[in-house]
Amino acid sequence: MKKNEKLDIIYEDKDIIVVNKPAGLLTISTDKEKEKTLFHKVYVYIKKKNKNNKIFIVHRLDKDTSGIVMFAKSESLKVKFQNDWDNLAIERKYVAIVHGVVKDKKREIVSWLKETKTLLTYSSNKKEGGKKAITEYRVVGNNDNYSLLDIDIKTGRKNQIRVHMKDIEHPIVGDNKYGLNDKFKRMYLHAYKLSIIHPVTKKIFAFETDIPTNFIKLIQK
Repeated sequence: MKKNEKLDIIYEDKDIIVVNKPAGLLTISTDKEKEKTLFHKVYVYIKKKNKNNKIFIVHRLDKDTSGIVMFAKSESLKVKFQNDWDNLAIERKYVAIVHGVVKDKKREIVSWLKETKTLLTYSSNKKEGGKKAITEYRVVGNNDNYSLLDIDIKTGRKNQIRVHMKDIEHPIVGDNKYGLNDKFKRMYLHAYKLSIIHPVTKKIFAFETDIPTNFIKLIQK
């Protein structure tokens, strides 16, 4: 996202704001970067509307993943979402392009995710010290080199999809952390749908974005 590029706002009301994050932008700040983040851009946007406005991060996407991110406008709502996120986020769907032709057209991947001392996530079939991760995928298209997957995550673990794609030996295109050191400038992973139950009103909201055009172009080659 360039400095003056506008936010891609999907939905906004008095409680939440939902935006489409571009690839290559941090969701929240790190020790090294404070301002080039989605949080900062949303913060500036709502402060321009009213200097008393506040926002709070509910969940996040990896820097190189694009797609739907939701913010709460009060700390109490943020806490309600985060305390029961796996139950309130009733649908979290991604689209990914992975290397190779995936032969299993539909599959559920289950493992326990753990971290190394260097903060690299890895899979284990042993429960001890790990967090259970469940990823379902469906192949929706492929060419000779790549497969396009529709992915539904049942748990939201750190780097979950990326690690599970590595586990089945079909790493995500452009994933230089868990995949191949390939030529691509972005990672081909996009969070395209989020359905939630509002913890106060109990209303169901469903947010969706288009699949990025460069995903379609790559799979059609």
